[in-house]
Amino acid sequence: MNGNLDRHATLEKRSILNRKAESPTVRLGRRRVWSVLCVMVFTLLFSKDFSSAANYKTNHYRQYAFIQLNDLNEFYCIDELWHKESRWKPDAKNPHSSAYGIPQLLKLKERNGFKQIDIGLQYVKHRYQTPCKALAHHRLKGWY
Repeated sequence: MNGNLDRHATLEKRSILNRKAESPTVRLGRRRVWSVLCVMVFTLLFSKDFSSAANYKTNHYRQYAFIQLNDLNEFYCIDELWHKESRWKPDAKNPHSSAYGIPQLLKLKERNGFKQIDIGLQYVKHRYQTPCKALAHHRLKGWY
């Protein structure tokens, strides 16, 4: 047991001596590397990315729309359509008309994004039967 401690102390002394024998530029380089690593870790741990919070909310709206449609192909169509219209933002306003919200419907007063999705899907079903037909109309005319 005592032999292991002596061997460990000898190895520790050697590593300290090796460091002291290094040139000052190598020691300075090592310090720079450690300082850069510390800054990187601090930045990763304590900085907030507010854009991801917005993506988090829009992903909830997209998931809700997918659940309501229960059809992957139709979801792709509504996702493309509403991404073009509002980027899935429930407070999106059209500067050229009274269109508002995620589906960009005229005279829409609802501020709740989930209710906007319900209203938008009802509109698409009533007017175009499916989101893919609404998207095809949008591609052709530039509106739906």
